[in-house]
Amino acid sequence: MASSVLEDLSVSLVSHIILLSTLTRSKEIIALTRPASVSKPINKLLEQRGVRIVPLDLTGPYHKVVEVLKDVDVVVSAIGPREQLDQIPLATAAKEAGVQRFVPCGFITVCAPGGIMMLRDQKEEVYNHIKHLRLPYTIVDVGWWYQIMFPRVPSGKVDYAISISGNEIAGDGNVPSAITDLRDIGRYIACIIKDDRTLNKMIMAYNIVMTPNEVCDLMERLSGEKVERSYISEADIRSRLASGKAELEAGSTDYSSMLKVVHSQYLISWGIRGDNTPEDAKYLGYLTSKDLYPDMKFTAFEEYLQEVLEGKAKGVYEHLKGQMTKARGD
Repeated sequence: MASSVLEDLSVSLVSHIILLSTLTRSKEIIALTRPASVSKPINKLLEQRGVRIVPLDLTGPYHKVVEVLKDVDVVVSAIGPREQLDQIPLATAAKEAGVQRFVPCGFITVCAPGGIMMLRDQKEEVYNHIKHLRLPYTIVDVGWWYQIMFPRVPSGKVDYAISISGNEIAGDGNVPSAITDLRDIGRYIACIIKDDRTLNKMIMAYNIVMTPNEVCDLMERLSGEKVERSYISEADIRSRLASGKAELEAGSTDYSSMLKVVHSQYLISWGIRGDNTPEDAKYLGYLTSKDLYPDMKFTAFEEYLQEVLEGKAKGVYEHLKGQMTKARGD
């Protein structure tokens, strides 16, 4: 096994392409990407890191997918949120090809399946298919990301890095939630995929646990500015959720309709219900990174916020800013 799949998973968790990292028995790292995306800058960056880029259409001929996966030890899927079910034929091909561990695209907050979050339930369809195949797997969830957790400040100095997060706080803001720096996820994955203890298990990999109010308090201390906290009740979140569902049922193809549903469900799950905690994860049968790798070093949230305030951070999902604003009704 190589020591790292992708040190910085921020490279592989890009929403507008399919990026699949595989570690072969020859210790080579391959990134599978849509044929139309081969020339994109992100793939050029991966090539510079020694990754071999292989174009592949997951909805294309099945035998080609099997052929690409022959002699592959580990598949790590970082597929886009709207293409989750494309992993079903990928998993089937991985089983036929003899893949020894399949890591489906989890990387979200922890919650129980069955009606709490649409995105979770889609992922569970993939997980159930994997289990039906008896394909060796590891499911990894990572909590909420640092990059979408911090609030705006009145001066506007952090607006450049704000993407889908606003200053909305679900409920009273005192519900704890696990959060992780997106850039640390690759380090966790590198440990997880070579650890026999994690085979056929669910893992919660996270950095720290904080409440939204604690996050705002920290931003105020570091910035010297007063954060405007916009508390939103569960009733108002559920009203927005109902509106989004109605739009989708009416045939809306506007992505803001889906975002309205997905974001509202996230807020209810981790901001109201308190699903996204190590305690809830353990109840659901997860192992945690803190128990597995107690000496793992990670980026401190304060360090990350300092980067944001100094203009050194990078936003995520920047292409969704306008649609997210529309979904919130800002």
